[in-house]
Amino acid sequence: MKQTVILGGYTKRGGAGIYRAAFDSATGTLDTPTPLVSSIGSPTYLAVSAANFAYAVDAGKGVGGVATIDLNQTPAKVIDEVLVPGSSPAHISIDEKRQLVFASNYHEGRVNVYKIQPDHTLVETDVAQHDNALHGPKPEQADGAHVHFADLTQDGRLAVVDLGIDEVSTYPVSADGKLGTPAILKLAPGYGPRHLAFNSAHDVAYLLGELSSQVSVLAYDRTTGAYTLGQTQSTIPADWHEFNGAAAIRISADNKFLYVTNRGHNSLNVYAISEDGLTLTLLQQLSTEGDFPRDFALDLTESYLLAVNQKSDNGTLYRRDPATGLLTEVAKDIVTPEAVNVVFLKD
Repeated sequence: MKQTVILGGYTKRGGAGIYRAAFDSATGTLDTPTPLVSSIGSPTYLAVSAANFAYAVDAGKGVGGVATIDLNQTPAKVIDEVLVPGSSPAHISIDEKRQLVFASNYHEGRVNVYKIQPDHTLVETDVAQHDNALHGPKPEQADGAHVHFADLTQDGRLAVVDLGIDEVSTYPVSADGKLGTPAILKLAPGYGPRHLAFNSAHDVAYLLGELSSQVSVLAYDRTTGAYTLGQTQSTIPADWHEFNGAAAIRISADNKFLYVTNRGHNSLNVYAISEDGLTLTLLQQLSTEGDFPRDFALDLTESYLLAVNQKSDNGTLYRRDPATGLLTEVAKDIVTPEAVNVVFLKD
């Protein structure tokens, strides 16, 4: 299958921002990424709608927000920027059913909700500001709330992960983009949650702890919207005592395998998921062949996985066995300047 890889990244050390590369899953070949959009400051995360518009993190001088990019045009064109004073978001997700965009702002400790207009531009509909007077015990948590992720649960609530206050909040969402009162899961102090992956076959999610280097199973109650903490295990070996920050978490479409990256240990973990979704078993841990693997993604056929290393500016491509979930390195010298986000699209 012919595919397009979109990479989002920083623009601090010469990176252009958003890159594009052609990928052929029939041969496992990936072209060298080339700049796609270079007019946005540090578009470190983006999500692409069914209409083929990208909503990307946008950082300006003293302002931050979301840019709308029309990928249907050649070259791709920025058609809108919604910017407000302060820092830029860290994560973007899309609600196709309600035509909403959620932007998680790490530094500001909030989630911004936007309605997608008929012309694909954005209008803000709500803001959920977390309490910056609260904080966890670790240095990264000292200045309060740090919302790192927001995306939809299996039944359409908004799960919001706050690294600064060690909480996962689950908000009801109205059709017009208003957030209701959330159910809250309070985690152990210093857990430092970062991202979630959702099991589409069960009411289960998998939570990645950046600061604790842990991965946990969460059982979900559709009646209350609440999560309950289940199995928790470390993402790094017991004898690793240097810095590590767990980064990205993805689940295979068949809900049988989970993948996690470690920045510092610079590794990629493969877990088997039990039939009921409630137990993870580590199958494989391998090097990302670079420094600081911030993100990765499975290709559309799920026969390959591409991980990008932020500090060493290189990507590593692995072949994936769909039956076992195991990975085999294919290439490790792919030039990916300051890349921290990976998205595969149909060509």
